[in-house]
Amino acid sequence: MKALTQPLRDEHKELFPHVERIRQAAELIGNAPLDEISRGVEEAYDFLANHLKPHAEAEDAALYPVVQQVLGSPDATKTMSRDHVEVGRYIAELAALKDGLNDPLTPAQTTSLRRVLFGVYALVKVHFAKEEEVYLPILDQRLTPEAAQEMFERMEAAAHEAKHAHA
Repeated sequence: MKALTQPLRDEHKELFPHVERIRQAAELIGNAPLDEISRGVEEAYDFLANHLKPHAEAEDAALYPVVQQVLGSPDATKTMSRDHVEVGRYIAELAALKDGLNDPLTPAQTTSLRRVLFGVYALVKVHFAKEEEVYLPILDQRLTPEAAQEMFERMEAAAHEAKHAHA
């Protein structure tokens, strides 16, 4: 039988190759020409700002309230929402870094770019794992198909709204 939360698992599966490209961009720093590094940084930024951030906002608006209700605590998702705040900080820092790259990169730029890219990569990878290993199995057990469908419709609407708010 298909899990009720399969649409979110599928969305994560679509996002994960982009998450891996963040790691690959970080690995280029110090090992590739500036134009290749710049493309990797720009691609990482575009994914984070224009795809992952709206996804996170949709989770905060539509997924996490359902998890809170199912678990009976408004605090049940605070750590996950905190991850979203930190991802936002990484996005802002990456925006500032990407616009001021020197050829060659300064030691400070090299260190900062690696820290930001590896940091956001690790944070997002662990965040997805927590959702898939903890929250989604609980929702699969406790939600009705109708409640799951309603949650996904709210998530889709929230993600659409977030993408247009950032455009």
